[in-house]
Amino acid sequence: MTYASALPGQPRGGTIGGPATDRAVCVLAPNASPMTLDGTNTWIVAEPDSDLAVVIDPGPLDDAHLKEVIATAERAGRRVALTLLTHGHPDHAEGAARFAELTRTSVRALDPALRLGDEGLELGDVITTGGLELRVVSTPGHTADSLSFHLPADGAVLTGDTVLGRGTTVVAHPDGRLGDYLDSLRRLRSLTVDDGVDTVLPGHGPVLNDARGAVEYYLAHRANRLAQVETAVEDGYRSPAEVVAQVYADVDRSLWPAAELSVRAQLDYLRGHGLI
Repeated sequence: MTYASALPGQPRGGTIGGPATDRAVCVLAPNASPMTLDGTNTWIVAEPDSDLAVVIDPGPLDDAHLKEVIATAERAGRRVALTLLTHGHPDHAEGAARFAELTRTSVRALDPALRLGDEGLELGDVITTGGLELRVVSTPGHTADSLSFHLPADGAVLTGDTVLGRGTTVVAHPDGRLGDYLDSLRRLRSLTVDDGVDTVLPGHGPVLNDARGAVEYYLAHRANRLAQVETAVEDGYRSPAEVVAQVYADVDRSLWPAAELSVRAQLDYLRGHGLI
């Protein structure tokens, strides 16, 4: 999922997990890896005076983690009333069905295959559980079904894997598409410029206190990588593996398979725009 080691955006120091804003609390899943960073951030979101909570991305199928999410909500005097998914990758969604069983909640997602209940999620939907206002933002690119959730009252956006707290995100070809991803980053940037969003609550890594700086870094990073890939092709490196070896030579080789997914997406983008 990530193959860079640093990300502007003023990452918040300290332990990942616990309260992040007035309405959002993170429960960190125990699935740390080079691809998932410290683990998956499961978010509990609720109005301060409400006894109902929304959970975003229950995470992997790990009963201890799922029960800790429920216990964290209950210690704050809240009952989990709804489960949402940013996308369907297993580190975010594999535990959703079990979590729904434990909480007797529905699961809402963009992908119908991930839903439990009659309602899905679409661009423009507003979640109002327990008086909470969460606005659904379409952010495909990492995957075709990726969503973000705008939390206006906290000036925050929950980004799943679209923007991470550390490093940069793989465009998971062929499901993920670079053109869509760039459009999604621009959409998030508009939230920071026009809608007062200053905080990123990511699916992995620390909270970012400079949302605009993070998104603009991502856009610049993508433009730079795209130029590097184009140059590599012009220099005669044709296959995705060859391009990865040239462009990502400074990246840990264990992450090259993930980098190759992004390279495939970049090659498709360049071909589609007649640049190679």
